[in-house]
Amino acid sequence: MPSLQNVFYFFYEVTHGGSPSIGQVSFGAWLAHLWLWIVGVGYVLSFLGLIAIVYITMRIFDLRHREEIYYSTLITAEGSTSDVNPRWQHIESLLGDANPSHWREAIIEADIMLDDTLGRLGYVGDGVGEKLKSIAPGELHLLQDAWDVHKVRNQIAHEGSAFDLSESLAQRTIARYRAIFQELKAI
Repeated sequence: MPSLQNVFYFFYEVTHGGSPSIGQVSFGAWLAHLWLWIVGVGYVLSFLGLIAIVYITMRIFDLRHREEIYYSTLITAEGSTSDVNPRWQHIESLLGDANPSHWREAIIEADIMLDDTLGRLGYVGDGVGEKLKSIAPGELHLLQDAWDVHKVRNQIAHEGSAFDLSESLAQRTIARYRAIFQELKAI
């Protein structure tokens, strides 16, 4: 039985050269052959993994596209001939409540609706602020109003219930959102 020192010496001789014996040469050749197989299998698995990543990414983009089409479709009740946007009706119902937290929710929902509307109109950006920056000054007459109501929304989002939202400020803010949506023909 070979001693532990002989085993380590054998691996040292195989990896660092020296004068190997016939058994060591065949073992070294076997290790080289094994290494080639490991590298080859690694390349094949890497290639298959890359194909899987590309396929999954394409499916995710397809799913996102179908979700966008599905969720951008407004569902109206049967027999309803109203041209009023149901999202806007929900926002106005929140504003009609006497609860200040519902007023906050109405403003946040209106800002989300503005983000969606600007996105559908082709304005690019990550959020309402960036989309508003991409609008040329002459394209939207109420651009400053859009900035002002978005600032109110940001104050609500950052300060939460600590932000003192009066009923008159909530009414004015939603009225400005209404004017913006009417100019954008969203309601």
